[in-house]
Amino acid sequence: MTMTRRGFAATVCGAFATRAAATEPIRIGSRRELFLDRELIAEMRGADLRPAMPVDAGPVLKFDHPWEGRFCGYTTIVPDGGRYRAYYRGSPSAGQDGQPSEVTCCAESADGKIWTKPKLGLYDQDNVILAGQPPFSHNFSPFLDTRPGVPAAERFKAVAGIHKSGLVGFVSQDGIRWKRIRTEPILPSPKAFVFDSQNLAFWSETEGRYVLYFRSWKQSGQTRYRWVSRASSSDFADWKVEGEMDYGDAPPEHLYTNQTSPYFRAPHIYAGICARFLPGRQVLDEAQARAVGVDPGYYKDCSDAVLVTSRGGLRYTRTFLEAFLRPGVGVENWVSRSNYPALNLIQTGPSTMSFYVNRNYGQPTAYLRRYELRLDGLASAHAGYGGGELITKPLIFDGSRLELNYSTSAPGGVKVEIQDAGGGKLAESKELIGDEIAGTCAWQPGADMGLLAGKPVRFRFTLKDADLYSFRCTNI
Repeated sequence: MTMTRRGFAATVCGAFATRAAATEPIRIGSRRELFLDRELIAEMRGADLRPAMPVDAGPVLKFDHPWEGRFCGYTTIVPDGGRYRAYYRGSPSAGQDGQPSEVTCCAESADGKIWTKPKLGLYDQDNVILAGQPPFSHNFSPFLDTRPGVPAAERFKAVAGIHKSGLVGFVSQDGIRWKRIRTEPILPSPKAFVFDSQNLAFWSETEGRYVLYFRSWKQSGQTRYRWVSRASSSDFADWKVEGEMDYGDAPPEHLYTNQTSPYFRAPHIYAGICARFLPGRQVLDEAQARAVGVDPGYYKDCSDAVLVTSRGGLRYTRTFLEAFLRPGVGVENWVSRSNYPALNLIQTGPSTMSFYVNRNYGQPTAYLRRYELRLDGLASAHAGYGGGELITKPLIFDGSRLELNYSTSAPGGVKVEIQDAGGGKLAESKELIGDEIAGTCAWQPGADMGLLAGKPVRFRFTLKDADLYSFRCTNI
């Protein structure tokens, strides 16, 4: 018998009157949720979380100007009015951090795929935005300030500096012409903070403040690890150090750059594709080093990229300990301080996004490479041909429609059951088959998802040979 809407409403009211939630419900409202951690997951049977396999999209930017060179690094990708700008250190020779020869360069792109170097006319070097201000070009890292009401003259902000200078704040209206917000650093240099990496800041929409992730050191056993610490500020000028990031049960490893930033389609989730550094883990011998032309001081270590996430505060989640991006074929990829990801993911197609990686560090062929991912596709909930299921913790949502980002094989599929907080079935979807970035669930006759909004429910996702990347409850 087909249940009427009135009958469904009566069933819902009865279920919530007789069943109590075992845990405090999590309010997700209408935000998009990704399967990057287990924060919303209560149970998985026959399913697991699986990291993405980035697709190599090839080189996009050679560091071939005389003022750029083999030691270019610490790239940041910033969107601005439908275009993108890449900022990076230009440094043709090795030397002390913050040496006078370092400059801050930029490149521009309309689509994130084809990049050009503008002739800005600020300095003798065409695409340089900052020069002659050591040590700030060593690790100048800008961001577009999304804080409501930010003055036009401060649309862009940046942090830069090393131990001897402390971290200094910069502002800009156009992202090209920059000035310091004051002479003094916004974050001085206590003993534990060295800042000798890419330190970064952004406005956190969900936390309602600026947050800053910076290089520190941590002693663990007999090893001193390159670590990440955090500070926060209400005005970008005065900062409070909150402490070291906690990696949970993950083993301590050197995270050389953290690249933490709000994921642009779900800004309450911070994602970082970090450089994992393995000092002394040598792959190349002397002959191989000479063959690729790497600087003699930069081939006796190696590095790859790993994925970390956070939902704010001092906690990092490392759901996947494996490499998110391996160095790849060719000994040139196994040199010291290569494979360092740029800061920020950007959308580069209707269903795709990209991140970028500095390659061939210390070599005359140093360049920037692009990698492509599905939108929301840093990871997925996955089940094979035998099928599996994932059940969420009790959630409270807004909206009347459930949108899924999913992919199935031809015989595979995804189904959704909405349960009350105690596990009783309230509504069941029809099977979804195909590959959609924003597929909408259709419900079996009689069900009305809108009647469940504002009430604690669980979602039970049943998967067969399928991946589920994200879900969102919405009225749109």
